[in-house]
Amino acid sequence: MVIPGYDPDDIDERLEELLSDHELDEYLTAEERQRYEEGASLVDLLSGDDIRDLLGEEAETDD
Repeated sequence: MVIPGYDPDDIDERLEELLSDHELDEYLTAEERQRYEEGASLVDLLSGDDIRDLLGEEAETDD
């Protein structure tokens, strides 16, 4: 998924920081988890809504 104005690598790194292995199972199907373990990025695997939710939660806790 492309998010205008953001570097996908930066977003992917931040998502990896935010999600523990346990939480990944809440967001990814078994097939997506396998693709992630094979090198696919979270930006490609997560839905836009999931990415916004995860990054939005981070912004709310920074206040």
